[in-house]
Amino acid sequence: MSRRELTEITVVGDDDTGLVAGVTSLLFERGINIEDIDQAVQDGLFRMTMHVDTTGMNATEEDLRAELHGLGEDLAVDVRVRFPADRETRRIAVLVTKESHCLERLCEARENGTLDAELSVVVGNHPDLRPVAEEYDIPFHHVGDESGNPDEDELLDVLAEYDVDLVVLARYMRILGPNVVFRYEGRIINVHPSLLPAFPGAKAYRQAREAGVRIAGVTAHYVTTDLDQGPIVAQRAFNVPDKAAVEELRRRGQPLEAEVLLEAVQLHLDRAVTVHRGRTELRESTNGYQLGMPSELDRETPDRPTDDGLAPREADGEVAETEADEEPTDPETAEEVAESTARQ
Repeated sequence: MSRRELTEITVVGDDDTGLVAGVTSLLFERGINIEDIDQAVQDGLFRMTMHVDTTGMNATEEDLRAELHGLGEDLAVDVRVRFPADRETRRIAVLVTKESHCLERLCEARENGTLDAELSVVVGNHPDLRPVAEEYDIPFHHVGDESGNPDEDELLDVLAEYDVDLVVLARYMRILGPNVVFRYEGRIINVHPSLLPAFPGAKAYRQAREAGVRIAGVTAHYVTTDLDQGPIVAQRAFNVPDKAAVEELRRRGQPLEAEVLLEAVQLHLDRAVTVHRGRTELRESTNGYQLGMPSELDRETPDRPTDDGLAPREADGEVAETEADEEPTDPETAEEVAESTARQ
């Protein structure tokens, strides 16, 4: 059974004993099989995400939802249930600050039919982009103080009010805390103005300029509790002219920010990508997406010379290491090597 056919249960609240047992015991009593379970704790906040098979359960969906909600009240945690049919909806919340280009691109795509989803609400930590939302008849909520710091409980209330399926950070200049990320894990997409993992954090274009890079770029990625380290969905790059100012990098990068964010949203909505071991993978049946640079670049990229087919050279009686020999990239292989070394 694929994950899209399973029911998703998310539990978020203060870390305490008995949380896992309470939920799993209820599921067992209802004849529900747990296919996958993942847990995390950060800053005292507990998160558990489960994918379960409810096809043969001895309860209705409404009854199970009510029982889990009641259990959550008893355990003082938030329990959310998304049955397969619930995940067929396509409601998007767009979070913004003051830069309009990404929001405008999403709105244009919705208007011309290239984005098959509902832009349900725009939430700004400043009110500057209210006119853009109103131009496209999208509700706008200002959630932020004079300095732009949002009340995350209020933000969660807005997201729940519109029952959104996907949260898109369209140059939203605030870091979302675990209280939000845990509840929408795997359903928050951000665009960052650099070729991650290079230049994370604030002022990425300035970081690139000061590093003297000749190629810069932008990245759309899923949001995790680790800043700018979530699984990468798509990227774009551009040349940096000699002596270019930061403003020139920004001018070249902003159209690509809007483009790559839209593509990442479309990939997510089409279920074209999966996340495995912290990285995204394209489903085999998916095509038509760019993901990186245009395919024309491949024809301009030299294909020789390479070291393929050459025997390893010996130096001082030892076989020279290749890049592939330096460090195992597979976590399981790395673990096996570590255990072998410990036994020696």
